[in-house]
Amino acid sequence: MIQTTTALGLTEDEVHDVMETAVRAPSLHNTQPWAFRISDAEIELHADRTRQLPVADPSGRELRIACGAALFNLRLALLGLGIKPLVSILPDPDRPDLIAVVRRGGARRATPEQRRLLEAVPRRRTNRRPFSDAEVPATARYALRRAALDEGTWLHLVTDPAQRIELGDLARRAHGVQIADPAFTAELDHWTGHGEPRPDGVPATAGGPLPQPNSTWVMRDFTRGTGRQQTAFEAEPLIAILTVHSDGQREEIRAGEALQRVLLTATTHGLAVSFLSQLVEVPEVREAMRRLVGGLRPPQVVLRLGHGWPVPLTPRRPFEDLVRTDAQEDQEDR
Repeated sequence: MIQTTTALGLTEDEVHDVMETAVRAPSLHNTQPWAFRISDAEIELHADRTRQLPVADPSGRELRIACGAALFNLRLALLGLGIKPLVSILPDPDRPDLIAVVRRGGARRATPEQRRLLEAVPRRRTNRRPFSDAEVPATARYALRRAALDEGTWLHLVTDPAQRIELGDLARRAHGVQIADPAFTAELDHWTGHGEPRPDGVPATAGGPLPQPNSTWVMRDFTRGTGRQQTAFEAEPLIAILTVHSDGQREEIRAGEALQRVLLTATTHGLAVSFLSQLVEVPEVREAMRRLVGGLRPPQVVLRLGHGWPVPLTPRRPFEDLVRTDAQEDQEDR
């Protein structure tokens, strides 16, 4: 265990627990594009640009969404320890990769709902395998929409048959554009489907079977690699589109916080979730999807939800690779 500080009045063990919770957030291909700096008075969350994917995410939008999801987990972890987090988003124009600074704002006990979400953090995982055909109940749908609203965003559930057909066509179109790009497939192959032990990326054990060629919803993570059987996926998953008020980096971070709240809420309701990221990564397809759902609120994330079976956790980078402290920097300056 490296030397840390009593950040925000936490013990060293509590710092490790908070960081372990924070990094249990989703990221594109499990790149984990975040880093932290800890001092007595604050915890800084930084974007790690070395882990930005230049082909799939040239603008860094998905990187910032991932950092926002980690920020939500950090907020939850502090509340779980009775600390009210005071969060400043993008606080320093001279340090654009500084996503947020979190300080202690006094004492606050986690609500029962926040406690349930915190307990769901280690159980949440992306499920890239087929779901059952059981319908997501109305109570869960309401809870998912409310979770997005609580973080200042909107979750659009795609239930209109005509809209679902058009969205499925857009998903296949986006998938075709990406798979036809050798740079994209090289990037995808580097980060997914590997068998060797490593602390990042999506291992083959976290993948799933290949969808049949006529699948309505093309799940990108299943399409690479060989030796896997084709399997029928559920015909009518619940599709949800997370939208924000406007474009911009602050809204992307907000989208990440809302995304994680939605994902943890889904976990508490026993739901499985995966991503249809191609719909927001191909610019012309994302714009077509924006028009499809009303044209005013930019879509940030598209989710596939349903009832699935347990899947393994994806790995996480060790504490030592993620966290810098004042004590470390003082030692290095000597």
